Amino acid sequence: MSNKILIVDDDPDSIDLVENGLQIEGYQTITANDGQEALQAFFSSQPDLLVLDITMPKLDGYEVCRRVREISEVPIIMLTALGREEDIVKGLDLGADDYLTKPFRVGELLARIRANLRRAQTDLSPMETVIYSDDYLSIDLDARRVMVQGEIVRLTPTEYKLLAILVKNKGRLLEFRQLLENVWGFEYIDDIDYLRVYVWYLRRKLEPSPQNPIYILNELNVGYRFEPQN
Repeated sequence: MSNKILIVDDDPDSIDLVENGLQIEGYQTITANDGQEALQAFFSSQPDLLVLDITMPKLDGYEVCRRVREISEVPIIMLTALGREEDIVKGLDLGADDYLTKPFRVGELLARIRANLRRAQTDLSPMETVIYSDDYLSIDLDARRVMVQGEIVRLTPTEYKLLAILVKNKGRLLEFRQLLENVWGFEYIDDIDYLRVYVWYLRRKLEPSPQNPIYILNELNVGYRFEPQN
């Protein structure tokens, strides 16, 4: 069966543009015109991916994203006219997987949809057995368990995948493009801001002092590495 996509936007022209492009590619589509309708459609139709506007009546896209993330890891692509850095960071911080600003090219949206669906399917595959442990941080990739000072830390699938590739290559510098392609897909190899945002998320959750990291280190304008502390 083809993947089912929920399109949420209060602009009928935008919905028509996205829906037509998706249907030509063989996707099933469901549409909603505001945030409340979006949540109802999400629970009733169980889509494989959301394309979500932000500025809408009743509930905005940020709130829809937050509520969906409380119960599901389904990929969310925010498609909006809000293009300031703080808007993008807020969307990603609430759990969106991707962020595309209007006006947009349908071909680019379709490429990002394919990448996010592919990544969601990959996230379900088992990890190889890799364990890291010191007195502060414990990571078991096979069990998908990360602990800081004995307390379990919850990571999103994207955060976990980024941490996994860093830990599997511990001590080795991985270039930005290499990380972007392996975690997000080849469509994202130039989106370094995505990588920086997610590295910051990981540092906030894992580092004793996020502003002075000891585990996830960067080499200016080159890449990142995971530095073992034992």
